[in-house]
Amino acid sequence: MRMGLVLVSMGLTAATPMLAAAQTTAPAQAASIDGTVLEVSATGRVVRAPDVATIRAGVVTQSATAAAALGDNAARMAQVIASLKATGIAARDLSTSNVSLQPQYRYADNQPPVITGYQASNSVSVRFRDIARSGAVLDALVKSGANQIDGPAMSLSQPDAALDAARSDAIKRAQARAALYAQAAGMRVDRVLSISEAGENDGGQPQPPFMARMSMSKQMADASTQVLPGETDVTATVNVRFVLK
Repeated sequence: MRMGLVLVSMGLTAATPMLAAAQTTAPAQAASIDGTVLEVSATGRVVRAPDVATIRAGVVTQSATAAAALGDNAARMAQVIASLKATGIAARDLSTSNVSLQPQYRYADNQPPVITGYQASNSVSVRFRDIARSGAVLDALVKSGANQIDGPAMSLSQPDAALDAARSDAIKRAQARAALYAQAAGMRVDRVLSISEAGENDGGQPQPPFMARMSMSKQMADASTQVLPGETDVTATVNVRFVLK
């Protein structure tokens, strides 16, 4: 939590005739504040357990020709997608994230590169709404032919609710701090002058973890994969201006 403090004493002074005359032609100024302005910056925080995991799963194949590499890849990717649907993953939680076909070269000194074959890759983004089942789904992916997996990235299914809770906590912290400052100064909090939210927030989404690319073999698939969601902090920072008297 970070707190900032600004005290500004506001007083009323008698205006000279010249100043009064100038004010008749100048734009209207903000009304004077009868009191002392206190500005507090407070950060609210709530802790939530992520309930959504997202991974990228795909197939990489190689062949002597582009058509063969792409055809083999399509056949194996069809098996991967079928296995995902068989585990109960809904169509709305599956989306193609990347399709590529690239030549493979052999390099030699003082000679132009020679194409030796082609590599095709296809990957889908998979959203798990039940993190407890995601480990079993990962195992099924590998057994069905997936040889490239990135993730998981954890998130919240209702980030706005978590962010609103953090905002409420921030306001409570600002009010408590303002009351403390007022008491120390022998004053009291009269009213709130303004409230603003500081900076951009991630919308309640946790910071994504390190996403490692794994080439998973049959031996790795024999062991059950565990996915642990842990906890994430959701924060919101507000700037509140109070009037003290």
